[in-house]
Amino acid sequence: MAYRLKLVPEKTNIDFFRWAWLTFWGSVAMVVAAILLTVVMGLNFGIDFKGGTTIRTESTKAVDVGAYRAAVAPLGLGDVSITEVFDPTFREDQHVAMLRIQAQEGAEAITPEVIAKVEGALQTVDPSITFPSVESVGPKVSGELIKTAVLSVLAGTAAICVYIWLRFEWQFAIGAVVALVHDIALTIGIFSLFQLKFDLTIIAALLTILGYSINDTVVVFDRLRENLIKYKTTPLRDLCNLSVNETLSRTVMTSGTTLIALIALLIFGGDVIRGFVFAMTWGVIVGTYSSVYVAKNVVLMLGVKRDWSKKDDGAAGTQFANVK
Repeated sequence: MAYRLKLVPEKTNIDFFRWAWLTFWGSVAMVVAAILLTVVMGLNFGIDFKGGTTIRTESTKAVDVGAYRAAVAPLGLGDVSITEVFDPTFREDQHVAMLRIQAQEGAEAITPEVIAKVEGALQTVDPSITFPSVESVGPKVSGELIKTAVLSVLAGTAAICVYIWLRFEWQFAIGAVVALVHDIALTIGIFSLFQLKFDLTIIAALLTILGYSINDTVVVFDRLRENLIKYKTTPLRDLCNLSVNETLSRTVMTSGTTLIALIALLIFGGDVIRGFVFAMTWGVIVGTYSSVYVAKNVVLMLGVKRDWSKKDDGAAGTQFANVK
């Protein structure tokens, strides 16, 4: 007989509404606090949003990121990101790295003198190093990146809202959007609280969190819709509880295995991807929480059409509610 790992019993009867006043309104309070934190403390924008200079290096010796960072640290240039570049087309003795230096206070771009100092500092570590290209990102470009990043998150949220509305009902769409706002706000809020670097990789993480969170929410909503058809007289509160209990094992296993991989990357992945992985780790946690405690609470508050076999009378649901 094959051994099956069970983190959650096959049948559970947990009352997820027992502390609804604390879980839901506590979530509302945390979202408000996260927004206030972001407004008051701001975000620690990285080079992508502040502007700066990118220097490409090449060498016949292996890239030592730690040594590079130690060499440029005394120059006091602020946020300096150093990453090794891998490409299958490189020669065996071709080692490439990218240095990204934030824009200096009151300057449009890094001056040639500063770039020369950086190059000189790196040459003390590796005399064979060369600098094939130097590119600068000005404040105008970084400002456009901020606008594009905001629009991408809003567009992703809007597209998800339309999908849920077409797939289920408008009540479900509102519940899903509230849960997504919860996840995004808390993720941005924790970056503001700890002043972690916020760059384009974090925007990518936010978009990934949107997809992960809505996937978990849709699983619960799909089971809820099935139960609405199956149990036509059971109170909606009980059906919401039943649906979450029936999908709890899947939720725990999916989130648990994802977190195992993310935590391993968080510990051993290095500085280059740490911000992205931290955002994803936090996003998986709050996304799982919102699927269980936030989205269904909104559906319960708004109410939902109960008899799916009858023609829609306009009081609830949409003409697309039965799309499969």
